[in-house]
Amino acid sequence: MSTRLPARVVRLLLGLALFGASVALMVRADLGLSSWDVLHQGLAERTGLPLGWVVNGVALVVLLLWVPLRQRPGIGTVANVALVGLALDGVLAVLPPVHAPATRFGLLLLGVLLNGVATALYLGARFGPGPRDGLMTGLAARGLPLGRARTLIELGVLATGWLLGGTVGIGTVIYALSIGPLAQFLIPRLAVPAPRRPAQTGVTSPCPA
Repeated sequence: MSTRLPARVVRLLLGLALFGASVALMVRADLGLSSWDVLHQGLAERTGLPLGWVVNGVALVVLLLWVPLRQRPGIGTVANVALVGLALDGVLAVLPPVHAPATRFGLLLLGVLLNGVATALYLGARFGPGPRDGLMTGLAARGLPLGRARTLIELGVLATGWLLGGTVGIGTVIYALSIGPLAQFLIPRLAVPAPRRPAQTGVTSPCPA
């Protein structure tokens, strides 16, 4: 077994747990969420279900949309469906609501930063994208430009979540502007290095996991 495999698994599980924790921090900040989490919160408000259950349920529904797009989930995709919501509800259970404006803003910034770290860890594990990212890339593979696919999805879920009662605010803007640069900076630094391909010498060797 390649020594890289345990490191990849640790990064995957830690990244997904931190992702759920980061969303919980932004929920407690109550200053605005990412577009998908606005939808999750709105659905939770309407259904009365725990937020983490809604997160996992929406992820499962989105994963089913991969079928007509001929997308294949990886281990990380399935783990994303199962674990993020559990971590989210776990942190919400021990982190009480806060009211001081400075504390709320601090939680927001910490949540956004932690989300960037979590994204870099689970994507850097190279076990497959999350269901929502896979939906975007699946639409792009079917002919819709990648940028347009992302914009349509993000705006659609944001508008739906806001109409359902999800929180839109300065945190939504901060997240949208910062998560891309954060992920771009952190992924090369936190990812497990990809295995090197053997030199073309005429002798083959097994590729590490």
